[in-house]
Amino acid sequence: MPWTVYILECADKTLYTGITNDMESRLSKHAQGTGAKYTRGRGPYKIFYTELHPTRGRALKREAEIKSLGREQKLQLTRSSSGENG
Repeated sequence: MPWTVYILECADKTLYTGITNDMESRLSKHAQGTGAKYTRGRGPYKIFYTELHPTRGRALKREAEIKSLGREQKLQLTRSSSGENG
């Protein structure tokens, strides 16, 4: 099963980057408040960007790269790609 690197836009307009191999379950956990600590109380969420990767290791590496970007660079990433890369 491929791994997904994703960016969520929270209700407060902040961006959260994470990885999962089950997007539906992960979004449900975010919505229930049992996902990442950062997203608790910041819903609802909008999926802003996704990329597919064949392994967890590659997804983790890409997540770290995206997290190191500034907000404007993340916004550019979402504008310059249709997502689901890998």
